[in-house]
Amino acid sequence: MGGALRHLVGLLSLRLLGPSFPYGTLAINVFGSALMGLVVGVLSMRSGTSHELRVFLTTGVIGGFTTWSTFSLDAYSLWERGEQAAAIGYVLGSLVLSFTVLTIVLVVARRFG
Repeated sequence: MGGALRHLVGLLSLRLLGPSFPYGTLAINVFGSALMGLVVGVLSMRSGTSHELRVFLTTGVIGGFTTWSTFSLDAYSLWERGEQAAAIGYVLGSLVLSFTVLTIVLVVARRFG
């Protein structure tokens, strides 16, 4: 499910924004980090949630949706094309945005979940 959704987001971003920058992968990883924060935050507040459901959602669905191996290849491709500034911006932006979004959503989910 996560992999199929990742594929659809990738296609949509290519159609809307073109192939010059890996916008789809960036969006997938940032949104996936937000989803991970939400799911972990909400499920940690519910003692009746099964371990199997937690693993299915986090490792299965969200893990299938996010794509760090593609992220690495995209960053390398930018670098190899001579776009070092874009590659560095992409790596730093992905890491900072993903971590920040996960942190914010996790804190909010724990506080209000």
